[in-house]
Amino acid sequence: MHIARLIGVALAVLCFQVARADDRPGHSTHGSAFDTGLRQRPWRMEGIGKTHFAVTTKVPEVQEWFDQGNTLLHSFWFEEAERSFRWCLKLDPDCAMAYWGLAATSLNWFSEPALETPEAKRGLDFLKEAVRRKGSVSPREKAYIEAWDTTFTGPSPARFPVLAKELQKIIVAYPDDVEAKALYALYCINTPFAYGTELVIRQVLEKEPDHPGAHHYRIHNWDGVSTEQALESCRRYGAIAPNIGHSNHMPGHNYSKLGMWHEAAISMDSATRVELKYMNERLALPFETWNFAHNRNYLSYIQEQLGMERASLDGARALIAAPRDQVRNKDDDRGAYDQGIQALARCLIKFERWNDVLKPGVIPWRDTPTDKANRAFAEALAHIGTGNLVEARARVLELRAAVKDQSEKDKGWGIDLSLAADAAEGLLRAAEGDTLEGTRFLLQAAAAEQKKRDEDSYRNDPPPYPWPVYRVLGDVYLARAEHRLAIDAYSRALKAEANDAFTLSGLARAHAALGEKDVATRYAGRLAYVWSHADAGLPWRDRVEALGLAAKPVAETAAPEREYRLDLLADLGPLDWQPFAAPSLNCVDSEGKAVRLEDLRGKNVLLVFYLNEACVHCVEQLVAINKRASEWDAENTVVLAVSSTPPEKNKESLKLGGLSIRLLSDTDHANARRFTSYDDFEDMELHSTILIDTRGRVHWKHTGGDPFTDVDFLLKEVKRINKPVGTASAASK
Repeated sequence: MHIARLIGVALAVLCFQVARADDRPGHSTHGSAFDTGLRQRPWRMEGIGKTHFAVTTKVPEVQEWFDQGNTLLHSFWFEEAERSFRWCLKLDPDCAMAYWGLAATSLNWFSEPALETPEAKRGLDFLKEAVRRKGSVSPREKAYIEAWDTTFTGPSPARFPVLAKELQKIIVAYPDDVEAKALYALYCINTPFAYGTELVIRQVLEKEPDHPGAHHYRIHNWDGVSTEQALESCRRYGAIAPNIGHSNHMPGHNYSKLGMWHEAAISMDSATRVELKYMNERLALPFETWNFAHNRNYLSYIQEQLGMERASLDGARALIAAPRDQVRNKDDDRGAYDQGIQALARCLIKFERWNDVLKPGVIPWRDTPTDKANRAFAEALAHIGTGNLVEARARVLELRAAVKDQSEKDKGWGIDLSLAADAAEGLLRAAEGDTLEGTRFLLQAAAAEQKKRDEDSYRNDPPPYPWPVYRVLGDVYLARAEHRLAIDAYSRALKAEANDAFTLSGLARAHAALGEKDVATRYAGRLAYVWSHADAGLPWRDRVEALGLAAKPVAETAAPEREYRLDLLADLGPLDWQPFAAPSLNCVDSEGKAVRLEDLRGKNVLLVFYLNEACVHCVEQLVAINKRASEWDAENTVVLAVSSTPPEKNKESLKLGGLSIRLLSDTDHANARRFTSYDDFEDMELHSTILIDTRGRVHWKHTGGDPFTDVDFLLKEVKRINKPVGTASAASK
């Protein structure tokens, strides 16, 4: 995962080197490890929980910032943890544990054994600096540094067992160290050892009942194992750290697996709004917050389960419309765009919106092997649903061909195509009248799915399929009036996906058809409870209501839960990503005339913060942008270039004076700071390229040591601003 967002360091105070020092303008003088990510000073954060990790430092204030960074680490908020640890180095350049903290933000629970990613390599650079300084700290702190060093620079590829062993040594030497125990629990998470890990977590909570890490790791520990064991921590974690998206998000995993759909929605909805509020306040985009897309995709899935089809589709389309990025949200990776397509296709299939599935452009499929296969699956089901069995057969054949080419790695990330192909084949055979073969294929797919669930290899995060296969098998049996077989299939589906409303609907109808009114009424009541705030006109509910059972809503859940409504959490912030308002721009041009964004309403703005005309790369960027002047005009876009150069020098510039770009002065860097284009750690200007729409809202930005020079990408994004895709208007509801 692309989760490390490293920040700058203080030029005037810090006297060390990590990797190779760099004297290029806009780059950290302390090496590439410091050259990317958040580069503005931290602030004292509320609502994140509290932990204490005593460290050796010459500056007392460092302890406060270290504790904040450590607390954020426990909630996997790596970007902000880095910012706090970097401020520790601003205050105390030789603080060894600040380097350990920086290393831990990159070398963490998500690290691959090979450690070949840029994030891991940065972490290793930071770890080297911690090791260099380990002689200046206490034996306990030294043990932490050496634990990470042994784990991540040692020969064993089994990183986490090694780290758990090293943390175990710290616990034995320092039995009162709750931080070591909490981290030990994290790195011991493994299905066969869940109970032993739970005992360690209980030791932490006995001393610190509100330790955010202990509650967080308990949720992961029991997720999908014996999920109800973590209910206490699900209730506590979000309350302890309400202003962290992930602390609200993780309980939703467990609630979903328990079929507590209302509570799960409250969890994921809160997480989405908290993250969006943070993003809007801190000028962060969806691809800069690692958990956002996953969280919204999960919320869309839960909204499907609650019968909130429109809300689910809105969320999926908002993800598709979110800003792209060449690294963290490309068209062909697993960022917001990818997860938006997953959510959109899943919802349209689940609610049987076959015309939308087949209408070109409604699902913006990409020209990738995965999307081609998923499209074949979706369209096969849609053609079956609309009765076009010839076209359905063609799509199933496409899907069968894709099965042969699918790698084991791809199976781990997306739909196992053999399972999908068998399910589609079974539904097609049943529609063709070959009921025996149809049920055989569906049973084969259902058995394969159940085997994956039993082996803990079924990716339920959220599920890759629109339904458990047993549920659609039940639908096939019910349509043939084989009610006992339908009940058996539905009952199996309900074990796989607790309180699934579509399955509850089938069970109510099957039992009613057999004259088992009391049982049918019970299932109808459960359906009424789960779909208490569902959209109107859903046929699964209408068919049950037509039975005349007069069922009252009844909750059959592992614990009491609150009812979820779309307006319940509106005070926390927005639910779906929208471009955020740009900060104020107050510059002067080369003639001394004031320039503000408000004066440019009705025009898109390409805002470029550059260093000065002595920066060769800056000049190259502006020249490249200027060469496309006619294209910017055609897209109703003006280009503004901002630097600290005084107006008179801009007016006299020989290198930039011939450009049509308007040169603006920001002599005190006030504008650069507002647009996060200034490094507070090294007190220097940064390169930034920002796209602002006609209403003064930020759609995309790039900040760092190098100017952004892909003008084709920028023009493509401006076209997306002018003609958005993936929004609710792009497809029927």
